[in-house]
Formats: sequence, structure tokens, C-alpha cells
Amino acid sequence: MSTDLRPIVVCGPSGVGKGTLCTKLKATNPELFKKSISHTTRQPRSGEVEGEDYYFVSPSTFSSLVFQNAFVETTDLFGSSYGTSKQTIIEQWTQGSIAVLDIDIEGAKQLKKTQIAARYIFIKPSSFVILEARLRGRESEKEDEIQDRLNRARVELAYADTPGAFDKIIINDDLETAFGELVEFVSRPVSQNL
Repeated sequence: MSTDLRPIVVCGPSGVGKGTLCTKLKATNPELFKKSISHTTRQPRSGEVEGEDYYFVSPSTFSSLVFQNAFVETTDLFGSSYGTSKQTIIEQWTQGSIAVLDIDIEGAKQLKKTQIAARYIFIKPSSFVILEARLRGRESEKEDEIQDRLNRARVELAYADTPGAFDKIIINDDLETAFGELVEFVSRPVSQNL
């Protein structure tokens, strides 16, 4: 049985730990699991590196890329635009790697409308109260931003319960347990995932 090289799409509300899980997954086999680096119009945060965390572009460059149909999905979040490059996913697949996409639900819906087959995973918090505590614990957003993220989380959690929306739902109550479930799912050979 051969390795399933379809991209892995990981969704979940802000603060649920999806970024941490994606980073841990890539660390298990850096040659196999490759981060799909998104383009964004937002400014880099402290410590972020161009070409490693994001491709930071101007709004006009982003609009030009949208016009050229360069993205498989785009979204506007909290005043900035984000997009996943079609070319990056194709290049990773042809090199025998698996693209790992950490995107929002709207992006996942857009990707499902393309001809790119992917595996969809949703990371849930064990409770909404815990999710709110994680967001507040980051101390990186103002109160209005936290409220925006919590409102968005309610919508995302409701959508995750839609039958067929995701191939796998993982509850991140304990990071190591959630990570074990993620590894087990993405490690299945092709015949078990079809």
C-alpha cells in the first residue's frame, strides 16, 4: 500500500491548538509533511519569517494573484487577506510530499470546490469555556478581537457538526492524545482513506 499524498486540511477555531498540532506533525517527518505557506496582506508579527511563516504581500499584489486565479482558497480575517497558492500544493504533491494546510472553514469550503482532493480534519476544544480561556491566555488580542474570534468559533463549531463536512474530528483536550489521533489518521495508506 502506498502513502496517501492528498493534502491535509486542518481547521478549527482560533486558540484550539491546530497550529501546534500541525507543527508537531511536520516535525515527525519534515520531508513528507510540508507546510503550505499562505500569502497574507497583514504585517509580520514578531519572530515571523518571510517565506517560512507567510508570504507577506501588499493588498494590490494579493488582488493581482486573485485575478490570476493563483489561489485555491482565499479569506479575509480580522482586516487582512489570506490565500493558499495552488502552485505550492501541486509542487509538494509532485515532489512526493504532503501539503499541510492550516486554514479556516471558509477556505476549506472553497478548496472542496476545486479539483484538488484533500483530507479534512477539524480540531475541537473540549469545551467553549476552555477555548475562551486559551484565547485570553495568549494575551495577544484586544477584547473586541477576542469577541470576534469567539463569535467566529461558534459558527465554526456548528459547521463542524454538519455530516460529511470533515473526514475526522479530533477533540484537543490533551495535546498528546489529540496528536496521536492526528498521526494515526494521516498515516493511513491510500486504500484505507478512500
